[in-house]
Amino acid sequence: MSSRTRTRLTPAARRDQILDVAARLIVEEGLQAATMEQLARSAGISKALVYNYFATRDVLLGALLQREQAELGARGMGAALQAQSFPELIARTTRLYLEHVRDRGPLIAALLGDPATAALMEAESRVSRDQTVRYFVRATRRAYGLPLPRAIAAVDLLMAVTDRAGRLVAQGDLDLPTAVDMCLKIALGGLEQLARQPSDCA
Repeated sequence: MSSRTRTRLTPAARRDQILDVAARLIVEEGLQAATMEQLARSAGISKALVYNYFATRDVLLGALLQREQAELGARGMGAALQAQSFPELIARTTRLYLEHVRDRGPLIAALLGDPATAALMEAESRVSRDQTVRYFVRATRRAYGLPLPRAIAAVDLLMAVTDRAGRLVAQGDLDLPTAVDMCLKIALGGLEQLARQPSDCA
């Protein structure tokens, strides 16, 4: 009898295991290392089993990116629901996003750098971003009474600021506390100034 005992995982656990191994390979060795053969060897399973869960490498990479985005979305919603005020909402969600980019940025950047994977997720990413924009537009209008066009433009611009801050954090050019503080000051200060302007300036 072999001294090695094969662990039997549930389908969901096995799928997550394969994605976890893919994520580790991509971060440690680059996107090119995440071949179906290498994934199977690293996970200690057969290549046929990998194909049983993911029909192609592109499908696997798309599933990995989708999981990353879904996790961020779920955590973001949890942070939003815990907020007791608009400033706390912005503080919680900004910190969460920047932490995610700092910790998972290299993986996400590698996945988005693959044209096939990026194309696979383009439509879903657009839907997810639109939902986020609508949520923050509603919250912004409740907090500051901005006209809809101005609120939409403000949220779009502030999301771009946060995205850029995330890149600086991921590159090590800006530390997390400073990035959070700067984003909050730009967002809250800017919105307060907008709220003081006459509505016909929108």
